[in-house]
Amino acid sequence: MEQFDQITSLIALSMGVAWASGINLYATILMLGIMANTGNIELPPGLEIVSNPLVLMAAGLMYCVEFFADKVPGVDTGWDTLHTFVRIPAGAMLAAGAVGDISPAAELAAAIVGGSMAAGSHSLKAGGRVLINTSPEPVTNWTASVGEDLAVIGGLWAALNHPLWFIGALILFIGLLIWLLPKIWRGIKRVFGFIGRLFSNPEPEPVSASPVQVSSPGPITGSPHRALVSPKKHGDSESG
Repeated sequence: MEQFDQITSLIALSMGVAWASGINLYATILMLGIMANTGNIELPPGLEIVSNPLVLMAAGLMYCVEFFADKVPGVDTGWDTLHTFVRIPAGAMLAAGAVGDISPAAELAAAIVGGSMAAGSHSLKAGGRVLINTSPEPVTNWTASVGEDLAVIGGLWAALNHPLWFIGALILFIGLLIWLLPKIWRGIKRVFGFIGRLFSNPEPEPVSASPVQVSSPGPITGSPHRALVSPKKHGDSESG
């Protein structure tokens, strides 16, 4: 039973940090580092680096930047696009570090699955923000941003304290992800298609003049509708 608890805790921690990194990497690092420094959790050797004060300062600074950038319509989408190259590799690294020093094979497997998990949660976040930005008001962006931060904090807390519950919720999340991503992708294509049509200015096609067919006139003689009138010469007098 004790070994089962260790395995579930390990899976929950590795997949939890990967899932949370895809949503908000800096909040994930801050929560892990602060809880480790306050003695609330004992991190595996591969994750102890997040409790370093220098790492916490860098994560805190970037979290402050993301806190404001994530609430501005349009800016949040650009921020998410740039962080495609940050959150997914970081999620893979954190997942690999969470398994500790079990074996290189376990670290590689955790990195592969963790990177995929981070990619899934990041895609859901970024795609949802594109659809939210179709609304001009900023309230939905603020609500989504705060909700994402709370989800990261709550999810990591559940992964650390109730690993079985977290694994069950993670399975449901994966099912929801498989169902939602195609719909989000179709919505994104419609949004960008509309934007493309809005800003496109196609040049009008030149109108080619149709050739005019000129028929050759028929013979004048014998026409019942025409009369030839010869002009009078100067000096002619009227008869009679």
